[in-house]
Amino acid sequence: MTTWMEGTKQYWDERYLNRHLGWDIGEVSTPMKAYIDQLRDREVDILVPGAGNGYEVGYLFENGFKNVYALDISEVPFAAFKKTYPDFPEDQLLLCDFFKLQGMKFDLILEQTFFCALKPEMRENYAEKMHSLLKDGGIIAGVLFDFPLKEDGPPYGGDKEAYRDLFSKYFQIKKLERAYNSILPRQGSELFFIFEKKSI
Repeated sequence: MTTWMEGTKQYWDERYLNRHLGWDIGEVSTPMKAYIDQLRDREVDILVPGAGNGYEVGYLFENGFKNVYALDISEVPFAAFKKTYPDFPEDQLLLCDFFKLQGMKFDLILEQTFFCALKPEMRENYAEKMHSLLKDGGIIAGVLFDFPLKEDGPPYGGDKEAYRDLFSKYFQIKKLERAYNSILPRQGSELFFIFEKKSI
């Protein structure tokens, strides 16, 4: 059992090294793939925070999105990613704490099992930071878990109303509904969302 404080680099290094990754499905998730497949502008600046093994990042890169950035606090998954995608630009692998990222703005941020890995008391900071990282009119889109909030995460849960209350201060809620195309083990427990940055 880890002695490192949850959320630290050491904590996540240990989880990746020991493959304690219950949320990792080994490929780009079907809701995210469907969303990416309908994107037309290959020039947009995209961030995938908590990218981990980078399935979404790799899929974007394979499909011609060149301005995609992967962020993670641990270099362990990045080492494997670089072997799979040796042509991926090194400077687009951001090894840092999400909350300390500065000096960059994105058109689109994709959320896939990063939010659920944060302790619930960090959620307000997450929403505020997401807002600050987006360009005017920018979008955050992805998947949030829909099951009762629990103390023994990650992953931690949540529900539609709690998410609406949290994010509506910072974003226009364009979509927040049950994902119709979740993988079988996650059917009924995922919400797909699209939020647009508000001017505040």
